[in-house]
Amino acid sequence: MTDLDRRAARWTPSPDTPPVLVVDGHLDLAMNALLWNRDITQDVDALRALERAEGITGPGRGCGTVTIPELRRGAVGVSIATVLARTGGAPTPALPRYATAEIAYGMAQGQLAYYRMLERQGHLRVLSGAAELRTHWGDWVAWREAGARVDAAPPHGIVLLMEGADSIPSPEHVAAWFDDGLRVLGMTHYMDSTYAHGTGTEGGLKPHGPDLLAAMREVGMVLDLTHLADESFWQALDLWDGPVIASHQNARALVPGQRQFDDDQLRAVIERGGVIGGALDAWMLVPGWVRGETRPDVVGLSAIVDHLAHVCELAGNARHVAIGSDLDGGYGTEQTPRDLDTIADLQKLPALLRERGFASGDVDAVMHGNWLRFLDGALPG
Repeated sequence: MTDLDRRAARWTPSPDTPPVLVVDGHLDLAMNALLWNRDITQDVDALRALERAEGITGPGRGCGTVTIPELRRGAVGVSIATVLARTGGAPTPALPRYATAEIAYGMAQGQLAYYRMLERQGHLRVLSGAAELRTHWGDWVAWREAGARVDAAPPHGIVLLMEGADSIPSPEHVAAWFDDGLRVLGMTHYMDSTYAHGTGTEGGLKPHGPDLLAAMREVGMVLDLTHLADESFWQALDLWDGPVIASHQNARALVPGQRQFDDDQLRAVIERGGVIGGALDAWMLVPGWVRGETRPDVVGLSAIVDHLAHVCELAGNARHVAIGSDLDGGYGTEQTPRDLDTIADLQKLPALLRERGFASGDVDAVMHGNWLRFLDGALPG
Protein backbone atom coordinates (compact mmCIF):
# COMPACT_ATOMS: atom_id res chain seq x y z
CA MET A 1 0.00 0.00 0.00
CA THR A 2 1.44 3.38 -1.05
CA ASP A 3 1.39 6.55 1.03
CA LEU A 4 -1.37 7.87 -1.23
CA ASP A 5 -3.39 4.71 -0.70
CA ARG A 6 -3.05 5.05 3.06
CA ARG A 7 -4.10 8.66 2.97
CA ALA A 8 -7.08 7.90 0.77
CA ALA A 9 -8.17 5.16 3.18
CA ARG A 10 -8.02 7.36 6.31
CA TRP A 11 -10.98 7.34 8.62
CA THR A 12 -13.00 10.51 8.17
CA PRO A 13 -15.68 11.92 10.48
CA SER A 14 -19.29 11.54 9.40
CA PRO A 15 -22.26 13.51 10.76
CA ASP A 16 -24.32 10.32 10.55
CA THR A 17 -21.89 8.23 12.63
CA PRO A 18 -20.34 10.03 15.61
CA PRO A 19 -16.87 8.80 16.53
CA VAL A 20 -16.29 6.49 19.46
CA LEU A 21 -14.40 8.38 22.15
CA VAL A 22 -10.89 7.04 22.73
CA VAL A 23 -8.41 6.84 25.60
CA ASP A 24 -4.90 5.87 24.50
CA GLY A 25 -2.75 4.35 27.23
CA HIS A 26 0.65 5.31 25.79
CA LEU A 27 1.84 8.24 23.66
CA ASP A 28 5.30 9.84 23.55
CA LEU A 29 4.10 13.36 22.76
CA ALA A 30 6.82 15.40 24.45
CA MET A 31 9.57 13.08 23.24
CA ASN A 32 8.52 13.83 19.66
CA ALA A 33 8.65 17.55 20.31
CA LEU A 34 11.92 17.87 22.24
CA LEU A 35 14.01 15.00 20.89
CA TRP A 36 12.73 15.06 17.30
CA ASN A 37 12.14 18.82 17.13
CA ARG A 38 8.54 18.31 16.01
CA ASP A 39 5.82 20.90 16.44
CA ILE A 40 2.99 18.54 17.32
CA THR A 41 0.44 21.35 17.19
CA GLN A 42 0.74 21.25 13.37
CA ASP A 43 -1.42 19.39 10.90
CA VAL A 44 0.01 15.91 10.40
CA ASP A 45 0.42 16.28 6.63
CA ALA A 46 2.15 19.64 7.03
CA LEU A 47 4.54 18.13 9.57
CA ARG A 48 5.36 15.23 7.26
CA ALA A 49 5.95 17.58 4.35
CA LEU A 50 8.24 19.79 6.44
CA GLU A 51 10.43 16.86 7.53
CA ARG A 52 10.68 15.63 3.96
CA ALA A 53 11.46 19.09 2.60
CA GLU A 54 14.20 19.58 5.16
CA GLY A 55 15.71 16.20 4.27
CA ILE A 56 15.22 14.77 7.76
CA THR A 57 15.67 11.03 7.39
CA GLY A 58 15.53 7.95 9.58
CA PRO A 59 12.83 5.75 11.08
CA GLY A 60 9.58 7.61 11.55
CA ARG A 61 10.70 10.81 9.82
CA GLY A 62 8.38 12.27 7.21
CA CYS A 63 5.72 9.71 8.10
CA GLY A 64 4.61 10.52 11.65
CA THR A 65 1.13 9.61 12.77
CA VAL A 66 0.34 11.79 15.80
CA THR A 67 -0.31 15.50 16.20
CA ILE A 68 -2.72 17.30 18.49
CA PRO A 69 -5.09 18.22 15.62
CA GLU A 70 -5.09 14.55 14.60
CA LEU A 71 -5.87 13.46 18.17
CA ARG A 72 -8.88 15.75 18.14
CA ARG A 73 -9.98 14.58 14.69
CA GLY A 74 -9.85 11.00 15.92
CA ALA A 75 -11.76 11.79 19.15
CA VAL A 76 -8.80 10.75 21.32
CA GLY A 77 -9.85 12.68 24.39
CA VAL A 78 -7.25 11.38 26.85
CA SER A 79 -3.87 9.71 26.71
CA ILE A 80 -1.33 8.50 29.21
CA ALA A 81 1.56 10.59 27.90
CA THR A 82 5.21 10.14 28.68
CA VAL A 83 8.29 11.90 29.85
CA LEU A 84 11.29 9.82 28.84
CA ALA A 85 15.03 10.32 29.33
CA ARG A 86 17.49 7.43 29.66
CA THR A 87 20.92 6.92 31.14
CA GLY A 88 21.03 3.25 30.11
CA GLY A 89 20.60 1.36 26.88
CA ALA A 90 22.22 1.95 23.52
CA PRO A 91 21.77 5.51 22.21
CA THR A 92 19.66 5.85 19.07
CA PRO A 93 18.73 8.84 16.88
CA ALA A 94 15.35 8.85 18.61
CA LEU A 95 16.59 8.31 22.16
CA PRO A 96 19.95 9.64 23.37
CA ARG A 97 21.68 8.15 26.40
CA TYR A 98 22.40 10.83 28.97
CA ALA A 99 25.62 10.73 30.98
CA THR A 100 24.05 11.22 34.41
CA ALA A 101 20.70 10.97 36.14
CA GLU A 102 20.85 14.71 36.73
CA ILE A 103 21.07 15.41 32.99
CA ALA A 104 18.23 12.96 32.35
CA TYR A 105 16.24 14.72 35.05
CA GLY A 106 16.74 18.04 33.26
CA MET A 107 15.53 16.56 29.96
CA ALA A 108 12.47 14.98 31.58
CA GLN A 109 11.65 18.24 33.34
CA GLY A 110 11.94 19.97 29.98
CA GLN A 111 9.36 17.58 28.54
CA LEU A 112 7.07 18.32 31.48
CA ALA A 113 7.57 22.07 30.88
CA TYR A 114 6.54 21.54 27.24
CA TYR A 115 3.28 19.93 28.34
CA ARG A 116 2.63 22.79 30.73
CA MET A 117 3.22 25.32 27.95
CA LEU A 118 0.77 23.50 25.67
CA GLU A 119 -1.67 23.51 28.57
CA ARG A 120 -1.35 27.28 28.97
CA GLN A 121 -1.95 27.68 25.24
CA GLY A 122 -5.13 25.59 25.40
CA HIS A 123 -3.89 22.61 23.39
CA LEU A 124 -4.11 20.09 26.22
CA ARG A 125 -4.88 19.60 29.90
CA VAL A 126 -2.69 17.82 32.43
CA LEU A 127 -5.02 15.62 34.50
CA SER A 128 -3.64 15.00 37.98
CA GLY A 129 -6.71 13.77 39.85
CA ALA A 130 -9.87 11.75 39.39
CA ALA A 131 -12.16 14.78 39.61
CA GLU A 132 -10.21 16.55 36.85
CA LEU A 133 -10.46 13.44 34.69
CA ARG A 134 -14.25 13.22 35.16
CA THR A 135 -14.77 16.89 34.31
CA HIS A 136 -12.52 16.65 31.27
CA TRP A 137 -14.22 13.51 30.01
CA GLY A 138 -17.60 15.14 30.50
CA ASP A 139 -16.50 17.86 28.09
CA TRP A 140 -15.68 15.25 25.47
CA VAL A 141 -18.99 13.43 25.98
CA ALA A 142 -20.86 16.73 25.59
CA TRP A 143 -18.85 17.49 22.45
CA ARG A 144 -19.80 14.16 20.91
CA GLU A 145 -23.45 14.60 21.78
CA ALA A 146 -23.41 18.09 20.27
CA GLY A 147 -22.32 16.79 16.89
CA ALA A 148 -18.57 16.16 17.26
CA ARG A 149 -17.37 19.05 15.10
CA VAL A 150 -13.60 18.74 14.95
CA ASP A 151 -13.03 22.49 15.14
CA ALA A 152 -14.97 22.58 18.42
CA ALA A 153 -13.25 19.62 20.11
CA PRO A 154 -12.02 20.15 23.68
CA PRO A 155 -8.29 20.11 24.50
CA HIS A 156 -6.57 16.75 24.64
CA GLY A 157 -6.12 15.48 28.21
CA ILE A 158 -2.99 13.73 29.46
CA VAL A 159 -2.12 11.69 32.53
CA LEU A 160 1.64 11.85 33.07
CA LEU A 161 3.72 8.67 32.82
CA MET A 162 7.47 8.40 33.21
CA GLU A 163 8.71 5.63 30.91
CA GLY A 164 11.86 4.39 32.57
CA ALA A 165 12.91 5.90 35.89
CA ASP A 166 16.45 6.95 34.95
CA SER A 167 15.54 10.61 35.39
CA ILE A 168 14.79 10.02 39.08
CA PRO A 169 18.29 10.46 40.63
CA SER A 170 17.24 8.68 43.83
CA PRO A 171 13.99 7.37 45.35
CA GLU A 172 13.87 10.49 47.53
CA HIS A 173 12.97 12.47 44.37
CA VAL A 174 9.74 10.52 43.75
CA ALA A 175 7.64 12.81 45.97
CA ALA A 176 8.81 15.90 44.09
CA TRP A 177 7.88 14.30 40.77
CA PHE A 178 4.46 13.45 42.19
CA ASP A 179 4.03 17.11 43.19
CA ASP A 180 4.91 17.98 39.58
CA GLY A 181 1.95 15.89 38.39
CA LEU A 182 3.57 12.52 37.65
CA ARG A 183 1.03 9.77 38.30
CA VAL A 184 2.33 6.63 36.55
CA LEU A 185 5.88 5.28 36.56
CA GLY A 186 7.56 2.49 34.62
CA MET A 187 10.81 1.36 36.20
CA THR A 188 12.75 0.76 33.00
CA HIS A 189 12.78 0.98 29.22
CA TYR A 190 14.96 -0.89 26.72
CA MET A 191 18.14 -2.51 28.01
CA ASP A 192 19.75 -1.79 31.35
CA SER A 193 18.56 1.01 33.62
CA THR A 194 19.02 2.47 37.08
CA TYR A 195 16.36 0.53 38.98
CA ALA A 196 15.60 -2.65 37.03
CA HIS A 197 16.47 -4.79 34.04
CA GLY A 198 14.48 -3.94 30.95
CA THR A 199 13.67 -5.20 27.48
CA GLY A 200 16.66 -6.92 25.92
CA THR A 201 18.32 -7.87 29.21
CA GLU A 202 17.85 -10.57 31.81
CA GLY A 203 17.86 -9.96 35.54
CA GLY A 204 15.99 -8.71 38.55
CA LEU A 205 15.59 -5.38 40.27
CA LYS A 206 18.67 -3.27 40.91
CA PRO A 207 19.72 -2.47 44.52
CA HIS A 208 17.58 0.68 44.73
CA GLY A 209 14.61 -0.81 42.89
CA PRO A 210 12.74 -1.84 46.06
CA ASP A 211 13.29 1.64 47.53
CA LEU A 212 11.85 3.21 44.39
CA LEU A 213 8.74 1.03 44.68
CA ALA A 214 8.35 1.95 48.34
CA ALA A 215 8.58 5.66 47.53
CA MET A 216 6.02 5.28 44.74
CA ARG A 217 3.61 3.50 47.04
CA GLU A 218 3.97 6.16 49.72
CA VAL A 219 2.83 8.95 47.40
CA GLY A 220 0.23 6.88 45.54
CA MET A 221 1.64 6.30 42.06
CA VAL A 222 0.62 3.65 39.55
CA LEU A 223 3.25 1.07 38.48
CA ASP A 224 3.55 0.46 34.73
CA LEU A 225 5.00 -3.03 34.27
CA THR A 226 5.78 -2.56 30.58
CA HIS A 227 9.41 -3.17 29.53
CA LEU A 228 10.39 -5.04 32.71
CA ALA A 229 12.53 -8.11 32.09
CA ASP A 230 10.80 -11.26 33.31
CA GLU A 231 12.70 -11.62 36.58
CA SER A 232 12.29 -7.91 37.34
CA PHE A 233 8.57 -8.18 36.56
CA TRP A 234 7.99 -10.91 39.14
CA GLN A 235 10.21 -9.33 41.76
CA ALA A 236 8.39 -6.02 41.39
CA LEU A 237 5.00 -7.69 41.80
CA ASP A 238 6.22 -9.52 44.91
CA LEU A 239 7.04 -6.15 46.50
CA TRP A 240 4.16 -4.08 45.13
CA ASP A 241 0.60 -4.03 46.42
CA GLY A 242 -0.58 -0.92 44.57
CA PRO A 243 -2.31 -0.42 41.21
CA VAL A 244 -0.64 -1.80 38.08
CA ILE A 245 -0.98 -1.39 34.35
CA ALA A 246 0.83 -2.55 31.23
CA SER A 247 0.46 0.63 29.22
CA HIS A 248 1.56 -0.76 25.83
CA GLN A 249 1.92 -4.51 25.85
CA ASN A 250 1.03 -7.43 23.58
CA ALA A 251 0.92 -11.21 23.97
CA ARG A 252 4.02 -13.40 23.72
CA ALA A 253 1.80 -16.36 22.88
CA LEU A 254 0.96 -14.71 19.55
CA VAL A 255 4.26 -12.97 18.78
CA PRO A 256 7.28 -14.54 20.52
CA GLY A 257 9.87 -12.36 22.17
CA GLN A 258 10.84 -10.97 25.53
CA ARG A 259 9.22 -7.58 24.81
CA GLN A 260 5.81 -9.26 25.00
CA PHE A 261 4.24 -10.69 28.17
CA ASP A 262 3.62 -14.40 28.47
CA ASP A 263 0.24 -15.66 29.63
CA ASP A 264 1.28 -15.93 33.28
CA GLN A 265 2.35 -12.29 33.26
CA LEU A 266 -0.86 -11.19 31.56
CA ARG A 267 -2.88 -13.15 34.13
CA ALA A 268 -0.93 -11.49 36.93
CA VAL A 269 -1.89 -8.03 35.64
CA ILE A 270 -5.49 -9.16 35.30
CA GLU A 271 -5.57 -10.59 38.83
CA ARG A 272 -4.31 -7.26 40.20
CA GLY A 273 -7.18 -5.45 38.47
CA GLY A 274 -4.87 -3.86 35.92
CA VAL A 275 -5.42 -2.81 32.33
CA ILE A 276 -3.29 -3.91 29.36
CA GLY A 277 -3.02 -1.52 26.43
CA GLY A 278 -2.53 -3.16 23.06
CA ALA A 279 0.42 -1.64 21.14
CA LEU A 280 0.42 -0.89 17.40
CA ASP A 281 4.13 -1.14 16.66
CA ALA A 282 4.00 -3.60 13.77
CA TRP A 283 6.88 -5.79 14.93
CA MET A 284 4.85 -6.52 18.07
CA LEU A 285 1.86 -7.62 15.99
CA VAL A 286 3.24 -10.14 13.51
CA PRO A 287 5.85 -12.88 14.02
CA GLY A 288 9.09 -12.63 12.10
CA TRP A 289 9.12 -8.89 11.50
CA VAL A 290 12.58 -7.66 10.45
CA ARG A 291 13.11 -3.97 11.16
CA GLY A 292 13.95 -1.99 8.05
CA GLU A 293 13.02 -4.88 5.75
CA THR A 294 9.48 -6.14 6.43
CA ARG A 295 6.83 -3.97 4.83
CA PRO A 296 3.61 -2.95 6.65
CA ASP A 297 1.56 -4.67 3.94
CA VAL A 298 1.93 -7.93 5.89
CA VAL A 299 -0.19 -6.79 8.85
CA GLY A 300 -3.48 -4.98 9.35
CA LEU A 301 -5.30 -3.51 12.34
CA SER A 302 -7.10 -6.81 12.81
CA ALA A 303 -3.84 -8.12 14.32
CA ILE A 304 -4.26 -5.96 17.42
CA VAL A 305 -7.73 -7.42 17.83
CA ASP A 306 -6.07 -10.86 17.99
CA HIS A 307 -3.99 -9.70 20.97
CA LEU A 308 -6.93 -8.02 22.69
CA ALA A 309 -9.08 -11.12 22.23
CA HIS A 310 -6.31 -13.30 23.64
CA VAL A 311 -6.22 -11.25 26.85
CA CYS A 312 -10.01 -11.39 27.05
CA GLU A 313 -9.86 -15.18 26.84
CA LEU A 314 -7.37 -15.27 29.71
CA ALA A 315 -9.52 -12.91 31.78
CA GLY A 316 -12.90 -14.36 30.92
CA ASN A 317 -14.16 -10.84 30.17
CA ALA A 318 -13.25 -7.62 28.37
CA ARG A 319 -12.50 -5.50 31.46
CA HIS A 320 -8.71 -5.60 31.24
CA VAL A 321 -7.89 -4.66 27.64
CA ALA A 322 -7.59 -1.26 26.04
CA ILE A 323 -5.50 0.72 23.58
CA GLY A 324 -1.89 1.65 24.33
CA SER A 325 -0.90 2.51 20.79
CA ASP A 326 2.65 3.85 21.29
CA LEU A 327 2.20 5.51 17.90
CA ASP A 328 5.14 7.74 17.00
CA GLY A 329 7.18 5.99 19.68
CA GLY A 330 10.29 6.18 17.51
CA TYR A 331 8.59 5.01 14.33
CA GLY A 332 5.98 6.09 11.78
CA THR A 333 3.90 4.50 9.06
CA GLU A 334 6.86 2.39 7.98
CA GLN A 335 6.12 0.32 11.08
CA THR A 336 2.35 0.55 11.57
CA PRO A 337 -0.39 -1.72 10.19
CA ARG A 338 -1.15 -1.07 6.53
CA ASP A 339 -4.61 0.36 7.31
CA LEU A 340 -3.39 2.92 9.84
CA ASP A 341 -2.15 6.22 8.43
CA THR A 342 -2.70 8.46 11.47
CA ILE A 343 -3.89 8.00 15.03
CA ALA A 344 -7.41 8.96 13.90
CA ASP A 345 -7.57 5.53 12.25
CA LEU A 346 -8.08 4.06 15.71
CA GLN A 347 -11.70 4.79 14.77
CA LYS A 348 -11.52 1.74 12.50
CA LEU A 349 -11.16 -0.54 15.55
CA PRO A 350 -14.80 -0.57 16.76
CA ALA A 351 -15.98 -2.22 13.54
CA LEU A 352 -13.17 -4.78 13.73
CA LEU A 353 -14.01 -5.53 17.36
CA ARG A 354 -17.68 -6.00 16.55
CA GLU A 355 -16.77 -8.32 13.68
CA ARG A 356 -14.77 -10.39 16.18
CA GLY A 357 -17.85 -10.73 18.41
CA PHE A 358 -17.26 -7.95 20.97
CA ALA A 359 -20.57 -6.62 22.28
CA SER A 360 -21.25 -2.88 22.07
CA GLY A 361 -20.51 -2.36 25.75
CA ASP A 362 -17.24 -4.24 25.42
CA VAL A 363 -16.24 -2.15 22.40
CA ASP A 364 -16.72 0.99 24.48
CA ALA A 365 -14.74 -0.62 27.31
CA VAL A 366 -11.79 -1.29 25.01
CA MET A 367 -11.89 2.13 23.36
CA HIS A 368 -12.14 4.14 26.58
CA GLY A 369 -14.13 2.61 29.42
CA ASN A 370 -11.49 0.35 30.96
CA TRP A 371 -8.87 3.09 31.14
CA LEU A 372 -11.40 5.54 32.58
CA ARG A 373 -12.52 3.08 35.27
CA PHE A 374 -8.96 2.26 36.23
CA LEU A 375 -7.76 5.85 36.33
CA ASP A 376 -10.81 7.00 38.26
CA GLY A 377 -9.88 4.53 40.98
CA ALA A 378 -6.12 5.05 40.85
CA LEU A 379 -5.73 8.83 40.60
CA PRO A 380 -5.93 10.97 43.73
CA GLY A 381 -9.51 11.54 44.84
